[in-house]
Amino acid sequence: MHKYATLLALASATLLGGCVSQPQPLYHWAGYQEQVYAHFKNDGSGPEQQIAALEAGLQEARARNAVPPPGLHAHLGMLYAQVGKADQVRQQFETEKSLFPESAAYMDFLLRNAER
Repeated sequence: MHKYATLLALASATLLGGCVSQPQPLYHWAGYQEQVYAHFKNDGSGPEQQIAALEAGLQEARARNAVPPPGLHAHLGMLYAQVGKADQVRQQFETEKSLFPESAAYMDFLLRNAER
């Protein structure tokens, strides 16, 4: 009898443990890591394709009411700098600063350099 009670308790614990909801991720990555890897690997995709992929990821994050990861807007701003869109560079760096205040010193440094 004791064997059956132990088995029943173990089965119940296993079933209940499977019902626990998983924590939601803090950020919505949406391909950001792959884009950074592709950028530094020089895989043949140009800045325009990377911009399009990151913008699509941002749209997906907005649709899910999720926060993009730290660095995404900064990386996007650097890509916009490569294609000569200074207004977008400033907007992305400012967005990065507002979402992640700890990046303010670096974003200000990049903004000063972008103005030159």
